[in-house]
Amino acid sequence: CLSDGLRMDLVDKPIRVTNIQPGMTETNFSKVRFHGDEQRAAAVYSGITPLTASDIADIVTYVTSAPAHVQICEVTVTPTNQATGGVIYKKQ
Repeated sequence: CLSDGLRMDLVDKPIRVTNIQPGMTETNFSKVRFHGDEQRAAAVYSGITPLTASDIADIVTYVTSAPAHVQICEVTVTPTNQATGGVIYKKQ
């Protein structure tokens, strides 16, 4: 993983490297992906409460505010109803 290599290269420097891996996050990407089709974009998130940009920003804030001697290498965060990239429970 690129972040692992960066941590190895920077081990003697006061630089921390964190890999934040968000799951289903509601962004403008679905609108772009479906060429502005708002209905199709909204359907991606129907039946689930996805993560938001604010959720990810909170994690970035937490990671960057950790004490200087603490390096958080990886954070995987998903909505409660998402187990993996392809396993998502959507309420009907």
